[in-house]
Amino acid sequence: MINAENPRKSKVIVALDVPCAKDISPLISQIPDEIEWYKVGLELFISEGNQAIEILTGMNKRIFLDLKLHDIPRTVERAVKTASQHSVGLLTVHASGGPAMLRAAATAAAECDNPPLIVAVTALTSLDQSDLTALGVSRDLKEHARALGRLAVDSGIDGLVCSPHEAAALRGDLGPAPILVTPGIRMPEGELGDQKRVATPADAVAAGSDFLVVGRPIVQADNPGSAARKILDQMYSAR
Repeated sequence: MINAENPRKSKVIVALDVPCAKDISPLISQIPDEIEWYKVGLELFISEGNQAIEILTGMNKRIFLDLKLHDIPRTVERAVKTASQHSVGLLTVHASGGPAMLRAAATAAAECDNPPLIVAVTALTSLDQSDLTALGVSRDLKEHARALGRLAVDSGIDGLVCSPHEAAALRGDLGPAPILVTPGIRMPEGELGDQKRVATPADAVAAGSDFLVVGRPIVQADNPGSAARKILDQMYSAR
């Protein structure tokens, strides 16, 4: 587990929801140095590819590559091994890819010289119960996330991406070892955007989250550094 000395010392991951690599350095320069993790998601990765990763590596930042891999096991295996060559610390797959795909991802990571930690997405924070019904999933959303979480961990995955609403239940189900990464973090006065299952930083810490992924509340703030500091202060006060 990545927080081996104190597994409940939660950390912030800033989601680089920016379209161009040239926007990365100016943004990071405004954010407190104690935030060392940054997320490269689909928009930025498709736009700039490895350039974004190289910028973060050059700034001594740690990388959360959030591509939500969901494909046949062999393709995911190769993607994991390729990601390991670029100093990626955390890499996402979809738990709904099934046990064979999850095992392939976990095995591939274990075979790497510089293995990324693999975290499996349970249910996107943009989904609610009506969305699951539309997808033909009849079970309760929280139980759906818990079932996928158990499947992923049983398949050798290092941890899970889940909303703060499911984090406490998953921590209770799975114990202290799995990493829990929670997006959907908003300050009490913050706008929801396209997220439906959100919580404050303090709530996420109390639920047992290891990593809090924060994008728009920091990236789109008038003062990103001040916004990041408010989130850190609320996290620290919750410990």
